[in-house]
Amino acid sequence: MGNRMNGKVAIVTGGGRGIGRGIAMLLSKEGASVVVNDRGCDVDGTGSSKEPADTVVAEIASSGGRAVANYENTSDMD
Repeated sequence: MGNRMNGKVAIVTGGGRGIGRGIAMLLSKEGASVVVNDRGCDVDGTGSSKEPADTVVAEIASSGGRAVANYENTSDMD
């Protein structure tokens, strides 16, 4: 594990898949605690699933990192 991000918390929106997943994994490897935010919706914005965020959190934890899942919609300031 790296240490450049030790003591830091990173919030990665869309962290359950694709580029967001890669960023979450990299930040964890660099020592950050990661909040994996992902609604798990379809490409058109419908539906929801906790699986994408939960899967990345489990991967980070299994490699010795720290992460929590968040499923909230970040597109609205409220």
